[in-house]
Amino acid sequence: MRHEYKTENTCAQIISFELDGNIVKNIEFYGGCNGNLKAISKLLEGATVEKIEKELLGNTCGRRPTSCTDQLAKAVRAAYEKEQQSAKNPC
Repeated sequence: MRHEYKTENTCAQIISFELDGNIVKNIEFYGGCNGNLKAISKLLEGATVEKIEKELLGNTCGRRPTSCTDQLAKAVRAAYEKEQQSAKNPC
């Protein structure tokens, strides 16, 4: 399922990605450092939600309390939990 996440306090404004169970695919950042974010997307293709969280949650950018990668970690966790909740309560 495709998900979109509106970021907070980053140059990237939206992160879009697909989840297949806990596997993250087709990550796209809208805004931000284009080259770096394309590279990050390629490196993380097929990674699990848990791996992305472990590696990236808490990363900061300059003086900001977050970063595009921190926001990605939050986005994939939120989407995964939403899908898990929907599976438990399909109505």
